[in-house]
Amino acid sequence: MGKGAKVRRCPLWASTVGALKTLIGDRPATAAVFVNRRGHALTRYGVHDLVARYGRTVARRLPSLQQKRLSPHTIRHTTATHLLRAGVDINTIRAWLGHVSVDTTNVYAEIDLATKAKALAKCAIQPDPGGPPIWKDNKDLMVFLRSL
Repeated sequence: MGKGAKVRRCPLWASTVGALKTLIGDRPATAAVFVNRRGHALTRYGVHDLVARYGRTVARRLPSLQQKRLSPHTIRHTTATHLLRAGVDINTIRAWLGHVSVDTTNVYAEIDLATKAKALAKCAIQPDPGGPPIWKDNKDLMVFLRSL
């Protein structure tokens, strides 16, 4: 590990542990898990290159990805958003991401709330053009939305 590198710990599924054990093989416990073709520890630039390269390969089959920027940070951000949507506590996500402050992690919550607001705006049914959408009359829904 490089000078000043941070160590982040996170839980792994048993299947992930199995895959990593297969990948590591008979290497010593102190050896890097992810290595380049020369057997040296993969750098952050190497990881970025791999993600970008595989992203381009996938984009050939999924044209909707061709205009998207894909990076390790994109994967990290997407994972945090999925964890939040799955109901994982924001402090747990903060710890897994290695954020010092929960304020940094709250960005994911705010983005998710923006997504919810956009979805609700698309669902706005107005029986009377210019009048309030029908869903605004649903008191239970409004209480739920205010609780977010």
